[in-house]
Amino acid sequence: MISSDKTTALGPVLVAFAAFCWGLSGGIAGFLMAQGWDALVVSFYRGAIGLLFVLVWLLLRSHASGLGGQRLWFWSVIAGLGVAGNFSFYFLSISEGSVAVAATLMYCAPIFVLLVSFTLKLERPTPFKWVAITLVMLGVVLLTEVYKLGSGSVTPLAVGAGLLSGLSYALFIFGFKFAAPHGSPQAILAIAFTVFVLLFVALGGQGQALAVLSAPNWLLFVLLGVLGAGLSFILYIVGLKSTPPALAAMVAMVEPVTASLFGVVVLSENLVAVQLFGMALILVTVTALSVYSRT
Repeated sequence: MISSDKTTALGPVLVAFAAFCWGLSGGIAGFLMAQGWDALVVSFYRGAIGLLFVLVWLLLRSHASGLGGQRLWFWSVIAGLGVAGNFSFYFLSISEGSVAVAATLMYCAPIFVLLVSFTLKLERPTPFKWVAITLVMLGVVLLTEVYKLGSGSVTPLAVGAGLLSGLSYALFIFGFKFAAPHGSPQAILAIAFTVFVLLFVALGGQGQALAVLSAPNWLLFVLLGVLGAGLSFILYIVGLKSTPPALAAMVAMVEPVTASLFGVVVLSENLVAVQLFGMALILVTVTALSVYSRT
């Protein structure tokens, strides 16, 4: 047992470590896809191994799961569609571009959440929020070099997939938010990851997934699943309970920074000065917006 004081002290550390694991998982996925593995297969192993971890967590903490409630299932399925889109589009963006660009574009998810909240009148627009949205859009333009009219280093497919991964992550956030009052986090994640696995099976990708079991780099797939979903999601949720929202928003920036460093150091990816400025603009603005909104 850990005392409440120690839990409070460990909260930000757990959140930071989870974000670090997510960043590493993006780099590992980039390495696997560089070896010829399909983005969908790579994302499947991330979700499938994550499902195994969450099911064990659910069995150990089965009280007040809320699995008998219809609202929990409805919103958890929505969250599952968000997980499926986030994992798949994120890895597709990496395979078509770079880890650094894909991770940064996915980090734009709070902007999508904000725009949807404006539309649904869940949040009131303010000048600060509109300025933040404008700065992030400017950062995306600089990062992806779309102003070069097709001669940039990032393909349109990589940009589109990266933004869709962020949009899917926003869908997961909304699904999880509305499911939370009706059940436990482990129950929500169990349903969400199950939806993702079932979608993969429906698309007929079992053959490629089975080929991984006899591949020489199968251990990397296991590591991807453990770091990218299995261990990280559990640590993040546990740590979030004792971490102030503003601090959690700042600590979350560890993910895109870790993924970007992995891409540059291990995968030999290069970013020009303008792209680095665009990346910094996005990360700083989104973090400031998250801190401002949650405070």
